[in-house]
Amino acid sequence: MSASVTDSSVPAAAERLTVPPRLAIFAPLPQTVHECPRRVRQRLDLLLLAIESLDLGGPEAIHWISRELGLDSILQGRVQVWQLRSTNPLRRNTRRQPMTLEEGQALATVIATLAQRLAVPLRQALLSLQRVQSQGQPASSDPQLAFYLERFRRHFRARMNPARAAVLALREEEAMETIALELLQALLFCTGTAGPQRLWAGLFDGEL
Repeated sequence: MSASVTDSSVPAAAERLTVPPRLAIFAPLPQTVHECPRRVRQRLDLLLLAIESLDLGGPEAIHWISRELGLDSILQGRVQVWQLRSTNPLRRNTRRQPMTLEEGQALATVIATLAQRLAVPLRQALLSLQRVQSQGQPASSDPQLAFYLERFRRHFRARMNPARAAVLALREEEAMETIALELLQALLFCTGTAGPQRLWAGLFDGEL
């Protein structure tokens, strides 16, 4: 997170100098937006959940990629990332704390970068989905998709609060499969040009 400025006479431009260069690519939001809304926090956590479900090395990659990108001043280790993900209101152990825009941008950058590195398995999974759907078969009939869907179900059920109405709705097999597959498509969307910016803009679509 950027260093605090105690002298109110310091221009706002000087404050922005502390923002990691990786985050300077994001277009500014309206001045009335000071933190990440509920829907954005929820979406970021679910995208990370999809990465963990697709790639066995996902949990570790989330942490080392933040250091590689120079974002470790914002995402300060596993505990910090866990705390930010716990601001997802669907979590079992949710934390009632804000997620700053810088923290959200850092997570979006990590997600888009990991998606780019997982571009091949993402494309393979979605091509398999098209194939089985064209044959009138369920997604679980493909081994790669079955592996991903099973891990996603396991992670989701272990981490989300079953007392929440939204979680109850998603725990149904068909609904959970739908959101799990839609998250793969969202991750593939991040692999193109300006992936982090596209992801960030999409997160706020309908919020502003």
